Amino acid sequence: MKALVYTGPESLEYRDFADPIAAAGSELIRIEAVGICGSDMHAYLGHDERRPAPLILGHEACGVIEGGIDAGQRVTINPLAACGTCPACLAGRDNICPDRQIISMPPREGAFAERIAIPKNNLVTVPDGVAPEKAALAEPLACGWHAARLGMQALDSASENTLVIGGGAIGLGAALCARAQGARGIRIVEPHAGRRNVLAAAGFDALAPDDLNDELFDLVIDGVGYSATRATSTRHARPGGVIAHIGLGEATGGLDIRRMTLQEITFIGTYTYTAQDFRDTAAAIFDGRLGALDWTEPRALADGARAFEDIRAARVDAPKIILYPEGVLT
Repeated sequence: MKALVYTGPESLEYRDFADPIAAAGSELIRIEAVGICGSDMHAYLGHDERRPAPLILGHEACGVIEGGIDAGQRVTINPLAACGTCPACLAGRDNICPDRQIISMPPREGAFAERIAIPKNNLVTVPDGVAPEKAALAEPLACGWHAARLGMQALDSASENTLVIGGGAIGLGAALCARAQGARGIRIVEPHAGRRNVLAAAGFDALAPDDLNDELFDLVIDGVGYSATRATSTRHARPGGVIAHIGLGEATGGLDIRRMTLQEITFIGTYTYTAQDFRDTAAAIFDGRLGALDWTEPRALADGARAFEDIRAARVDAPKIILYPEGVLT
């Protein structure tokens, strides 16, 4: 098969790669569409020791089952495989299973390829009429669904005013998911002017960082995860408010621990999603609760290296680039 292979910092090659083999309990999936994630960019830049070259990246994917009794069924892929038997899994928190694996990290190759093998339990059927670029968004949107759910559980109510930091797919997805779960007064902070236009078209109040004054928020969702964005989070969470932290931009810095302590601000680290969050997000995509989801940009998988270069150079306004294997993109 053809695959887009990460071969070293800022180096991707579109080349032949061995076909995956579906083990017992798994399915072979022919990829229809796969999104470029921020974590893929971190690996591409050589900033993620968990993803050593050579490796096929990509974990936001949908496709079609090949072979077996379910051949031809369209599915979206939960890329997180858990053991199913540990205390975390039995409690429905499989996302923090100590033995979890995710495609695009060894030993599992990713989805920037024509095919991938994945456990059957990680597949959610896609209804007829749902476009591949929407089905492929289930993974990044599930991150936002999980964060919004945990944040509002900690508030013990829907958020009356909500701040989302970052207008990429994670931030926009978190805003869409928070709105679908009842959050109100949602504002998104995003430094890229072209992306702010996309956010406004999606129905959100999009601000440049300098335009955020002294307003305080019930719920702050950090979809970026840098020191500066964590500082913004702690500065703008109201007393008794909640910060839900998704981003993995950098490991340390930014939290105002004194203010968080004196004002009893709850900080929640949120990692990916549970299997139920993923299913709930997919259902919300399929029934339209998350909107048109028309803010993706299509590219051919064969031209994936250039897509990474364009993202690196901030030449992309769309919150998400979707790559399509040969013969899928028309």
